[in-house]
Amino acid sequence: MSSPLSHAGQTRGASAQNTVRAMELGQHVMAASLTSVGVVRAIGMGTEAAAAIIAGVAVGTWHVAGVILPSRSPTSRSVVGWLIGFALVWAAAVAVSAEFVWLSFLLWLLAGHLLPLRWGLAFSGVVFGVVVAAPILHYQTSSYADVFGPLIGGVFAFGISRGYLQLLHDAAERERLVASLTKAHEETSELQDELALAQRHSGAIAERTRISRDIHDTIAQSLSSIRLVSHAEAARTSDPVAARTLGQVEALAGDGLADVRRIISALAPAELEDDALASALRRMLERVSKETGLQTELHVDDTLPILPTDVEVALLRTAQSAVGNVRQHASATRIDMSLIDADDSVRLDIVDDGIGFDVTAWEQAGDASSSYGLWFMRSRLRELGGGLDIESAAGEGSAVSAHLPIHRTSQENP
Repeated sequence: MSSPLSHAGQTRGASAQNTVRAMELGQHVMAASLTSVGVVRAIGMGTEAAAAIIAGVAVGTWHVAGVILPSRSPTSRSVVGWLIGFALVWAAAVAVSAEFVWLSFLLWLLAGHLLPLRWGLAFSGVVFGVVVAAPILHYQTSSYADVFGPLIGGVFAFGISRGYLQLLHDAAERERLVASLTKAHEETSELQDELALAQRHSGAIAERTRISRDIHDTIAQSLSSIRLVSHAEAARTSDPVAARTLGQVEALAGDGLADVRRIISALAPAELEDDALASALRRMLERVSKETGLQTELHVDDTLPILPTDVEVALLRTAQSAVGNVRQHASATRIDMSLIDADDSVRLDIVDDGIGFDVTAWEQAGDASSSYGLWFMRSRLRELGGGLDIESAAGEGSAVSAHLPIHRTSQENP
């Protein structure tokens, strides 16, 4: 079962919920105590016992209804309706006896907690008017105490309630930040693993490429030279034995050269599907799609060369930050990522269909306090001689394009 107070705090964290439960218990105790005091004092002041008891039972019944109704219809409208109904029942009880004005303290607490500030003040003013008018209507007299006592009590009760509300808000915000930091730490750990894998893969590719070039520049060139020299000498010699021997040397050199070329071809990775960066991006998008339900797609140019490790690391970091922004802020349903061979540079495009943002306002902000992730991405890319282009508009999604220069190496067959 829940109460209007628990409804007000139902979206908050664990510690805030504990505070709400304590306030809820205090609300029940206060309602029961003040209602009992009102009934006893009303009877003591000459009100018919039956009328006083009926008024007290009505107040108590409506308060209990506040425990049941929000749990069946947990909306702000139902809670506000309950509070207004509680005020009307209380006003009817005050019409029976002015001693029920004690319950106004509870109404001020509830108004401060359940209503927006402006409406809470207006509601509290109406309650205060009923409290001031009650002794005049019943006893045809009033005093400064009948006015300033409730006024001070009302301000105190309303202020306490608003203070508790702010504490709940601050507690929820702290828990949200802690949860966000925890999630960011977990994601960073996963991304570090992806980065380490990408670096190992890239290192392996670089080592295989180095070995293939060394073989090409030494053994393959030597065998090619032996083959050419043997062929030339066999054509000039008139000794049949020497010609036959030189022919055998030329054939052996040719066979060895063919074997070396096959080895070079096997060592030099030409298939982009095995590339470390593309594999890391593909795994990242698959994980995002599994965790969030986002539709993802990766396009990789077939002509993309082997990239330096620092370029791969920078592009992977950029992709991770951009996808993280989409998950947290864009409310998107789809992410399209493209790794493009742009001749002397490589470009990584990330496009989403989310809510977008005002790029001009972001650029004019001019500091990392506004979407700092984008500023960090741009700074990292500029350190390597690249840059970051951003296109977006409210309601039209966003496109982020990272570009970096690359040093191409050519590998010619002997």
